[in-house]
Amino acid sequence: MFTTATRRLLCTSFSKQFSTTSKLSKEVINEKQEKALSEKCFLVSRQDKVIGTASKKDCHIVQPNGNILLHRAFSVFLFNNHGDLLLQKRSADKITYPEHYTNTCCSHPIADIPGEEEEENALGVKRAAVRRLNFELGIPLEKLKIEDLTYITRIIYKDEGNGKWGEHEIDYVLFLKGEYKLKPNPDEISEISYVPRNELDNYIPTLSGPLTPWFSLILKHRLKLWWDNLDDLEQYKDHKKF
Repeated sequence: MFTTATRRLLCTSFSKQFSTTSKLSKEVINEKQEKALSEKCFLVSRQDKVIGTASKKDCHIVQPNGNILLHRAFSVFLFNNHGDLLLQKRSADKITYPEHYTNTCCSHPIADIPGEEEEENALGVKRAAVRRLNFELGIPLEKLKIEDLTYITRIIYKDEGNGKWGEHEIDYVLFLKGEYKLKPNPDEISEISYVPRNELDNYIPTLSGPLTPWFSLILKHRLKLWWDNLDDLEQYKDHKKF
């Protein structure tokens, strides 16, 4: 098995020429990122009932009173056949949490895309996850099967980010295991690496940037338990509590 150090050498680092404001408020927004801000997210109640839609931009703006619209999201954790977890570093052009490390893929089901509204068995969220795994990591759509995604639970969290752009989400946690050819999108991702379970605790402190709040929360509470039982997750599924 490769060591973490070796795996970091094997990972790809994408260093295209970014115009970045990094950890400051985004005054200049990448054209592709700006276009995505018009997509419609699902607004939800604290019980995860859809109550409307709003643009991705409106869902992530921190209002003067600190309020952020609660919306539906997902976080995918992809493991290879050795059980190593794929982590990514978000591009410097990302509007929320640029240059933060996080789990494999994080995004939202979109109201403008047919089928992503379906709630039974989290099918809409899973369809969105397949779409984003293809968009962010270049995994061919024909290699991604809805039934291979395991929906474990949901979490609710709020974080004000840099004070201008933040998050307030009900986040569906999805696990996926398999070997996939990756071609990361440099507009979304600047670095990827597979990390073995027994090297995670030593690896995290070596990272060159902070963790996203959702990844940090999941890592702190349940990720290691789920990871230790990667082939027996049924006992940990909870679709009622947050």
